[in-house]
Amino acid sequence: MRQLMYEAQRALASPVRNPRMATVIGRLLGAAFLICFGTGLYSHFLQEPLDWMRFATRPEFLYQVTQGTHIIAGIACFPLLLAKLYIVFPALFAYPPVRGFVHFLERASIALFVGASLVQITIGLLNTFQWYPWPFPFRQVHFALGWVLIGLLVIHIAVKLPVITRYWSKSSGSGSESGSGSESGSGSDSGSGTDSGSGTDSGSGSDSGSGDGDHLVDAVSADRAADAEAVRLWGTTRPGGLTGRLLDYIDATPRPSSRVSRRGFLTTVGVATTAVVALTAGQTFTPLNAVNLFAPRKKGVGQQGVPVNRTSEQAQVADAALASSWTLTLAVAGTERSFTRAELLALPQTEVRLPIACVEGWSQMATWRGVRLRDLADLMKADPETSFRLISLEERGSFSKTQMGREYVRDSLTLVALELNGETLDLEHGYPARMIAPGRPGVLQTKWLSRIEAIES
Repeated sequence: MRQLMYEAQRALASPVRNPRMATVIGRLLGAAFLICFGTGLYSHFLQEPLDWMRFATRPEFLYQVTQGTHIIAGIACFPLLLAKLYIVFPALFAYPPVRGFVHFLERASIALFVGASLVQITIGLLNTFQWYPWPFPFRQVHFALGWVLIGLLVIHIAVKLPVITRYWSKSSGSGSESGSGSESGSGSDSGSGTDSGSGTDSGSGSDSGSGDGDHLVDAVSADRAADAEAVRLWGTTRPGGLTGRLLDYIDATPRPSSRVSRRGFLTTVGVATTAVVALTAGQTFTPLNAVNLFAPRKKGVGQQGVPVNRTSEQAQVADAALASSWTLTLAVAGTERSFTRAELLALPQTEVRLPIACVEGWSQMATWRGVRLRDLADLMKADPETSFRLISLEERGSFSKTQMGREYVRDSLTLVALELNGETLDLEHGYPARMIAPGRPGVLQTKWLSRIEAIES
């Protein structure tokens, strides 16, 4: 049993488990979390703005970039977080587990941070596939967890700041000169107690980590008593007969000539991160569309060459949308006016090129044609500062009613769209009329429009 424990200790020793490597991967992971948090806040407040908030409408692809970056950074967190856990894994099970109140707070914050991180990126990934195998509301929990993670990240950085500062630059070295690396929690002394000399040559020397005079070879030498390490493991005698020969055979098995090097580890993490990003980012960025193998959406796939998130069947609007009695009603300051689709087509038409960009990270550039919303607002003599409420034929759903700030209402690219890519708007894309505006999430580009109301200030 002692040998098995000793071998487990040696197996955990690795040239990548040191403060310098933890700092390198940690700052990449921290940057990814901060990018996710910043872009996530922007998306959240676009969907649920505070009264005083106003948003940029240019460049018109702004949300396409921010939300695409949000999803890409979130996906990159998977290999980075796993790499970080690989580095610090032994320290997570260090003994004694708690050395005082401050140490308890540190370990508790790390446990919460790791758990919350795994939950956050996992539910975020599943959201891109619109799969929700949990009982809680995704948007609210995802938003709250974002704040929790940032708070825990700040605490973690504050606790580890001396180590981070010491090993931030390459010139600081790997931290192996410290012997056990205990100040960083790198784990090279986890489970070894004070006997740090029993395995430090395998984790702190060269990248290969293959120590000369391996104890397994020495353990089967003729003069066991000459090797203190063999005596510690086996005593001065060894079982004879068949059992002894079997143990000798096992112990004489040649060790691998090399182990994971720091450079190889970083290369593996870099390749893994690049792969998961490159194979999914094509749903957002056109140059990578050819290698988009795993993203839930692909550019150009869908009715009229545009992907569809929510179908007319899911929204249960087909009968109302296709009814000949459909009209779009505008209500401003107590005055209402209804327009048939033919009457909307008779108004001056405008053609624009705008992307439809969804919170799940996919986007698609398209050509839209319809009536400018500001022209309809002027027709109703609405105040230039007026915001609007957009109401869909869909009676249920989180976004069956949305709000549009005056910056979008007055933008020349905001349309009540009637055509898509040169064809009559397909039912799945919002026929008979939908909203399209620059820099807005797809969930706010209301489909199957029924009513547009001025919001009284």
